[in-house]
Amino acid sequence: MPVKTIVSLLLLAVVGVMAALGYAALKPPAQASGPIEAAPIEQAAVGTAGSGAVFEIDPNGSSARFVVDEVLRGSPKTVIGTTNQVAGQIAADLNDIDAAHVGPITINARTLATDDGSRNRMLQNQILQTDKNEYITFTPKRIVGLPDSVTVGQQFTFQMVGDLTIRGMSREATFDVSVTPTASDTLEGTAATTIRYADWGVSIPKVPAVAGVADDVSLQLDFVAARTA
Repeated sequence: MPVKTIVSLLLLAVVGVMAALGYAALKPPAQASGPIEAAPIEQAAVGTAGSGAVFEIDPNGSSARFVVDEVLRGSPKTVIGTTNQVAGQIAADLNDIDAAHVGPITINARTLATDDGSRNRMLQNQILQTDKNEYITFTPKRIVGLPDSVTVGQQFTFQMVGDLTIRGMSREATFDVSVTPTASDTLEGTAATTIRYADWGVSIPKVPAVAGVADDVSLQLDFVAARTA
């Protein structure tokens, strides 16, 4: 193949990539289909959780976020994306806390926002493809390290192992969780894990201003859950 033809093809490829990146950065992302709602926890799980009390995460007092480091215009920067559109239910009895069950935790990925509009559009349109994958979910399979019982004001810690689904791909992940019953009808806590986003098929497009992005991302949740039953 003539050198001129090869150069032309390379130029076309570069133009195509730049056009795709520009489209992803300018296209208005898909909007949330509605306010977040918790998937009801299985009744069988409620029945085995002692008194059968059900606590539901309140989006008004909760937030989910991702934290990832990048090099922007030659300087290190920590990028944080947040949303309060997170939902889930917990079946628990403080007097028998080791029998607690946690239902699916759902986050509306279309509502994740950073401090930059162009980054948000790239995040929604290309990185997470939220037009086709509105939700990020974590479905617990087992809970490790729960105490036998707790009292109001007493913090306890444990781990949740389950299936984390991002952009339609599910893999096992483990969250470190800390919870404090601040009242008999209220739970407050945090959950966090660090993952390699490439393991979930997620890639970060290269843009001129960004010299590099870390391979790992921290996923964090601060929540308030109020008793509903």
